[in-house]
Amino acid sequence: MINKKSEISLSKLLTKILRHTPEAFGIVLESKDGSCKLEELLAVLHKEAKWASITLEDIQQVVDQCDKQRFEIAGGCIRARYGHSHDKVVYPAAAPPALLYHGTNSKAVSSILQDGIFSMKRQYVHLSEGLHFAELAGSRRGELRIVSVDTVKAASLGVVFYYAGNEVWLADQVPAACCSIYNGFSEEGGEMV
Repeated sequence: MINKKSEISLSKLLTKILRHTPEAFGIVLESKDGSCKLEELLAVLHKEAKWASITLEDIQQVVDQCDKQRFEIAGGCIRARYGHSHDKVVYPAAAPPALLYHGTNSKAVSSILQDGIFSMKRQYVHLSEGLHFAELAGSRRGELRIVSVDTVKAASLGVVFYYAGNEVWLADQVPAACCSIYNGFSEEGGEMV
């Protein structure tokens, strides 16, 4: 078992390898889902002195402990669930819950309400079923704001949603007409916008 500091460091390295620059490490990801064999990843990690003694159990620990649940292990392979900046990973289209959430910052809110949500430098717009992931994503750059997305309205406007797993949903873009600022819940338990 690795310590917390090593866990964070390994998580950052896995992010770099599986989400951003696999080719720099000699890894070729599967085009359909962005995965690679765990043994292949382990061999790459063992080339660096810092990670020479890393085990599959250590990688599993990072996958299990990641707050944003960025990674997934299945069938002897590992992949980043979302956030790729290399070749576009394909996800299955699916019907999301009626409301999804997008974490952003106060500077971006007026643009979102006017123009919608765009993927910017990412492959997809990232949305979540609950507030936890939206808060984690949005709190990185300035004052946190949460945008509610009416997925029923968005689907009627032609938006296709993709399920990346573990409460994370993706879309190519979300029109402004489907977005509103999330301000919490009313005393009656309904959403306030």
